[in-house]
Amino acid sequence: MGTLVQKPLITEKSLFLAAKGWYTFIVDKEARKETIARDIAKLYKVTVVEVRTSAIHGKKRRAGKKMAAVKRPDSKKAYVQLKSGQKIDAFEVTSEKGTTT
Repeated sequence: MGTLVQKPLITEKSLFLAAKGWYTFIVDKEARKETIARDIAKLYKVTVVEVRTSAIHGKKRRAGKKMAAVKRPDSKKAYVQLKSGQKIDAFEVTSEKGTTT
């Protein structure tokens, strides 16, 4: 089986948490905390201290010309805390100052 970590979750809340040392990822629904920690450590070359997970239930919404009911898939979110002093570059905010045109 491939990697369980699907993608980093970049939102205002996740960037706020990243500043405090907690990084947020969308992971496979069946992923366990131990395997999430191992995958993050391998992918980003960091030391994982703690993992917290949260199940995200897919929302129902209406879409299309006929407004058919569709359901977004269920997913899982993982909050990962790294060893102090380490960071993941995907969560770094770059600000471009002085670029006026």
